Amino acid sequence: MIIDKTAKIYIAGHRGMVGSALVRRLQQGGYTNLLTRTHQELDLLDQRATSDFLKTEKPVAIFLAAARVGGIHANNTYRADFIYENLQIQNNIIHGALRAGINDLCFLGSSCIYPRDCPQPIKEAYLLTGPLEQTNEPYAIAKIAGIKLCESCNRQYGTRYISVMPTNLYGPNDNYDLETSHVLPALIRKAHEAKLRGDKELTVWGSGTPKREFLYVDDMADACVFLMERGMGEGMYNVGCGNDVTIRELAETVMDVVGFKGKIVFDSSKPDGTPRKLLDVSRMTALGWQAKTGLREGIEQAYANFLASA
Repeated sequence: MIIDKTAKIYIAGHRGMVGSALVRRLQQGGYTNLLTRTHQELDLLDQRATSDFLKTEKPVAIFLAAARVGGIHANNTYRADFIYENLQIQNNIIHGALRAGINDLCFLGSSCIYPRDCPQPIKEAYLLTGPLEQTNEPYAIAKIAGIKLCESCNRQYGTRYISVMPTNLYGPNDNYDLETSHVLPALIRKAHEAKLRGDKELTVWGSGTPKREFLYVDDMADACVFLMERGMGEGMYNVGCGNDVTIRELAETVMDVVGFKGKIVFDSSKPDGTPRKLLDVSRMTALGWQAKTGLREGIEQAYANFLASA
């Protein structure tokens, strides 16, 4: 439980989209002793180096946002890398925290841990009740292992390791590489470049019918700090905005924000992924937390950030 604003807090993966949002949120909350390391300074795939770092620094709490991430193409192409690297990173940090006597940790998972054909909206209790979506199964299995490692540490050692399952995230420091990005940043880049070229069409993967929920990353960071400040000592928490849109609706909103006036062409030869993925966020709502940023507002902020960093 975080109480002392001067206590040392480690953010693993602070340069990524989620990690950098956590740094912003903690700084805004008055936390003054944030611990970060770049990949060059600390390789989280190295068990000994990670363990030694945690034993030496002894932060009071850890936000575990470091991960190998990507969209459908990256998940399906680099399957061995995704399962190995994510298992290794989270095992090294969670077990290293346990050995260093660090009792508070927030593990960032993913909504892809749930079965492909899940009842909607998806409750936390639906974990491990059916087959996973094949395109991202290795990543999902790694994240499920992280959840179970946190649960097991709590039961065996009395730690307070929680797991947070975000829906699809976007915002500042997102990945806009079309080979490895998720759908929303990919659409922002494709629509922007199509506008610059004066194209008349924008090609979108799949049929446009799957429904997805999107959460602005700063809202996600706020939820993580909210849980840690309230001393939630165990369990898994879905974090989303509570509503979803079709990929067609998403593409139309992105095109409107970017100012691309062409039409959408769907490439049905490309995979759709899970038909629908809407999280049940009633546990967070019951605790008094809800997302603040609407989808269009968030896309406008994300596009402004994309332009500023281009």
